Amino acid sequence: MTSNPPAPNPPGSPAKVTARSPAPAQTGAPPGGSAVLDEAHLGDIQGALGTIRRGDEGARSTLSARVKTLLAIVGPGLIVMVGDNDAGAFSTYTQAGQNYGTRLLWTLLLLVPVLYVNQEMVLRLGAVTGVGHARLILERFGRFWGAFSVIDLFALNALTIITEFIGISLGLSYLGLPKIPGVLIAAVAVVAAASTGNFRRFEQVCLVLVAGSLLLVPILVMAHPPLGQVARDFVVPGLPGGSELSTVMLLIIAIVGTTVAPWQLFFQQSYVIDKRITPRFIGYEKADLWIGIVIVILGAGAMMAFCAAAFTGTPEFGQFTDAGGVAEGLATYVNRTAGVLFALALIDASIIGAAAVSLATAYAIGDVLGLRHSLHRSPREAKGFYVVFAGLLVGAAVIVVIPGSPLGLLTEGVQTLAGVLLPSATVFLLLLCNDRQVLGPWVNGRALNVFTSAVIAVLVMLSIVLTAAVVFPGITDTAILTILGAGTGLALLAGLALAVQRRVRPAPADTSEPASDRSQRATWRMPPLALLTRPQLSTGRRIGLTVLRGYLVIAAGMVVVRVVQLALAGH
Repeated sequence: MTSNPPAPNPPGSPAKVTARSPAPAQTGAPPGGSAVLDEAHLGDIQGALGTIRRGDEGARSTLSARVKTLLAIVGPGLIVMVGDNDAGAFSTYTQAGQNYGTRLLWTLLLLVPVLYVNQEMVLRLGAVTGVGHARLILERFGRFWGAFSVIDLFALNALTIITEFIGISLGLSYLGLPKIPGVLIAAVAVVAAASTGNFRRFEQVCLVLVAGSLLLVPILVMAHPPLGQVARDFVVPGLPGGSELSTVMLLIIAIVGTTVAPWQLFFQQSYVIDKRITPRFIGYEKADLWIGIVIVILGAGAMMAFCAAAFTGTPEFGQFTDAGGVAEGLATYVNRTAGVLFALALIDASIIGAAAVSLATAYAIGDVLGLRHSLHRSPREAKGFYVVFAGLLVGAAVIVVIPGSPLGLLTEGVQTLAGVLLPSATVFLLLLCNDRQVLGPWVNGRALNVFTSAVIAVLVMLSIVLTAAVVFPGITDTAILTILGAGTGLALLAGLALAVQRRVRPAPADTSEPASDRSQRATWRMPPLALLTRPQLSTGRRIGLTVLRGYLVIAAGMVVVRVVQLALAGH
């Protein structure tokens, strides 16, 4: 069904005006002073498990009221996290377990704060601004970065969706089901679930898929890994003995890349907007995010643990092939039921991953081009949005079923490009979350900025190592340690220089930016884009963004050239 006409603004809401960038005639942008770009993003919160009326400012003083509110809000955090445990994640986590046992479980614990901080920032941006991630980059940093954010997102997500259908095909093949019709039916089913014009119905389907991800738990029980060792390896960092450092480091980078992916940032911000979540309910959305993080870490840890238990001491230990081989191994060394459950969980994860990644892309393109982009709208009302969404899914499914498609190279290319592009996505996320015109009293605090800056530095170093390893397959352990050491030194020097500069010459106050009065948080929303002034970047930030632009162009180009060379060599 379509959304109800927006009700009058509740007290404390800004009046409506048109956004700065002209929108096409069919845009559906609100005629008044909200910053949102599609009027369907205004109205009641219609979640899979409940409804909150627009303008509801009642106190949630009882446990029952708080639980009902949480149930209505639940969805964005769960879907983005479980969607991240997709086909690529299944491959990466099971490879870690089959090849190295539980020795890399600790990487998951280190990623928990990174996952939370990144996704908390985008959910805050979505609830406070009402504008998607790509559009904010376009408006605040110019056409180059706006276009780059959409183009690289489109290319990377298109490749990622192909890997999701590869996962579906592997699961179908293990179950003895025909691959071609199965893959195409999966694509059509996802399109149909999103195309009803009913946001709540789509979210209900997604939550059923989220529940399906719990199929990994009984496999863990059946494999009964040694819980003491699992607990120890989860909290005590260490590297597997007898393995080349370069091989282990690349797998760790793959774990980081598959757990913290660029599409997640764009998806959750836009999905929070489409669900109509406002600053008043950010606390509940944070709880939703934590539930999703617990589930994703549980699933990832389960895959490493039951693969370690199943394959240790067998000829297949250290000989990972793909997720299909894992299903076969579970059936051989645990039982047939474990193999079937794994194949079903793989198909389930791939479907929810394909839905989330394609939706992130459609949201971003609709946001930047001024198209109607809401699941509250039917395909007739938002043609461009649904064309992008359906086109990505159907196109990826067709590529997977074409005989001779270089599916292995596509999977490798996705993981590498994700690692290359992730640092840039995090940089703009940090800049936006320090923009007082955008977030007002919701801007980052100093501790969060320090932590996020450190994360960016680590991601840049890992990105350089990954790019070098793809372009130069024979990279040595010494070269990797040199890159990490030099990167750490440069990051520390940059941080020290910045601290000294701020102490010697504090930044002047910008009177054009609103004061960060935290008492206004519950009602403060970003003004319409037309009323914002473009931020004045410091010389240091301009130099940094120029260097980042050059690195992205060179690194992405080198990766593409290498993948093409491998593809041609294969023929």
